[in-house]
Amino acid sequence: MTTEHEVSTRQACQTLSLPRSTHRYKSRPKDDSEVEGRLTALVSKHPSIGFWKCFYRLRRQGFDWNHKRVRRVYKKMNLNMRRRHKRRLPVRIRQPLLQPSAINQVWSVDYMSDTLTDGRRFRVLNIMDDYNREILANDADTSLPASRLIRLLDRLKEYRGVPEVLRSDNGPEFISDRLGQWADDHGVELRFIQPGKPMQNGFVERLNGSCRRELLDAYLFETLDQVRHMAAEWMFDYNHHRPHQSLNFRAPIELGNTGSSHLT
Repeated sequence: MTTEHEVSTRQACQTLSLPRSTHRYKSRPKDDSEVEGRLTALVSKHPSIGFWKCFYRLRRQGFDWNHKRVRRVYKKMNLNMRRRHKRRLPVRIRQPLLQPSAINQVWSVDYMSDTLTDGRRFRVLNIMDDYNREILANDADTSLPASRLIRLLDRLKEYRGVPEVLRSDNGPEFISDRLGQWADDHGVELRFIQPGKPMQNGFVERLNGSCRRELLDAYLFETLDQVRHMAAEWMFDYNHHRPHQSLNFRAPIELGNTGSSHLT
């Protein structure tokens, strides 16, 4: 109106019922650099916390920004789009696969997976003594978290004792804090192979191959009970009757009968 009709600003604002203060207002961008800095420091140190914990941590630090401003900056920084970070593994040192000289010096542990006839996946957990190649446990279920592994180790401890070394790969169950605490409590060294080097755990890998050929690939399983029953029979035969070339064609139980049975 002021340009085309050459009326004054006062008359134009009066005609449009627009306050002149509104017409003259020019927005000024807020300086959110301090909020951004504080949020960056928080999520760097505590990557798993969300908005409200960030907000109340800032309040406890003495900042009086209201939640609307903090949320606006939080979203502008895309902190609401949380990303999962892979757990960084410490450097694994290559260690030779030595033959233990007695039982309970080194146990090896590993997981296998397969499917039932209806498509459901299940896992098998194998634990063996590297000295006499004896299978100490082969548990099967749809889920075998670290807590299940610890329960198996506790059951083995009752009649077998605990190993000096427990060797495994870098799976999430093996690097869990719960297993680490159990190992510390029982004086067991957790020894991890290098990522991508399965033959550094060659004894249990050979066991897995036999289990795959002679059990998992040889039968069709409809239920987990069938898997457990067949696995127990296979484990007993493997320990008591199967001749091993590496043991001078003796069965594992002949190198140290420790009373192991159908532990599944």
